[in-house]
Amino acid sequence: MSKDYYEVLGVDRNADDTTIKKAYRKLAMKYHPDRNPDNKEAEEKFKELGEAYEVLSDADKRAAYDRMGHEAFKNGGMGGAGGAGGFGGFTDPMDIFAQMFGGGFGGFGGMGGGARRKADPRRPGSDLRYDLEITLEEAANGCTKTLEIERLVPCESCHATGSKDGREGFKECPTCRGTGVVTRQSGFFVQQSTCPNCRGAGQTIANPCSKCHGEGRVHKDVQIHLRVPAGVNTGTKLRSTGNGDAGVHGGETGDLYVFLEVKPHDIFTRDGGDLHCTIPVPFAQAVEGGEITVPTLDGPTKLKLPAGTQSNTIFRVRGKGMPSLKGSSRGDLMVEVQVETPTKLSSAQSKALAAFRDSLKEANQPEVSDFRKRAARYLK
Repeated sequence: MSKDYYEVLGVDRNADDTTIKKAYRKLAMKYHPDRNPDNKEAEEKFKELGEAYEVLSDADKRAAYDRMGHEAFKNGGMGGAGGAGGFGGFTDPMDIFAQMFGGGFGGFGGMGGGARRKADPRRPGSDLRYDLEITLEEAANGCTKTLEIERLVPCESCHATGSKDGREGFKECPTCRGTGVVTRQSGFFVQQSTCPNCRGAGQTIANPCSKCHGEGRVHKDVQIHLRVPAGVNTGTKLRSTGNGDAGVHGGETGDLYVFLEVKPHDIFTRDGGDLHCTIPVPFAQAVEGGEITVPTLDGPTKLKLPAGTQSNTIFRVRGKGMPSLKGSSRGDLMVEVQVETPTKLSSAQSKALAAFRDSLKEANQPEVSDFRKRAARYLK
């Protein structure tokens, strides 16, 4: 070959690698022998493109070519032997094309379908998901739950081999000839898909087990005991290793992932590690103060109210919240007091209340007094 490599690719001598690659890609597609059957000129042009691209895409070869031209690759030029001189000879143009396009084109030069691979008939099983609802008490204290699920388990009849005699009896899949893929060619393009006969394994069972139909696994309803740790919350994901689907032909078993949801509680709401509850307190008790009984997940506890406690006052009961999922700390219980006003009074109670009201002074009702002062001009 004596044509200038830059002219062959139609690029400037200062072209960068990206430009050279794009030029080769475009022209190689145009002159590929599959697109030009029985066209010797196109075949020669395709070879010229491959040789030019091989040299100009390699920094060392391109530098040698820029200095010495084609002489760099003749008679062992650059200190090497034969062909491309110190570079070990020119590569088959079909191989260059395959490297560029990933073997995605068929036909000429045995490229169709790409290189065959050795497939493993053993495939891992799928992971499974289970949604589990628990109570707030179970989330706080931890619990053990029994889950009933359907999963694929190893076939006992064939010892998970898939073969009727219980031995590994694989044979090459006749559909894909062991590659695990089938190839369909449409003109210049080749489409590959998973082999429908062996499902991509490349091998099939010579004498399949009648119980599992050659897969080495069967469906079964099973019970799984799951330990739920204290401190979990809605959205917590627990992993039960090895309780997913069994693999094909003895392949690795998948895992079971349990997603938790904590049911709403009648009394408590949760905010991270803290619990919140609202407790109604009789009017007289809020005025006088004293102890009230507060519910917690661990049982009742006492809370002291100061005299004159107002509605919406929040008291903290330390250590009565939720345990931490990681660590030994525990949240608090936040108790909000709502003072309840009596709705019906007897005649005697009304008179007593009136006397009580008349006896009150501004000091007894600081918030009322403060508001009246600030809003005086609007109340006239």
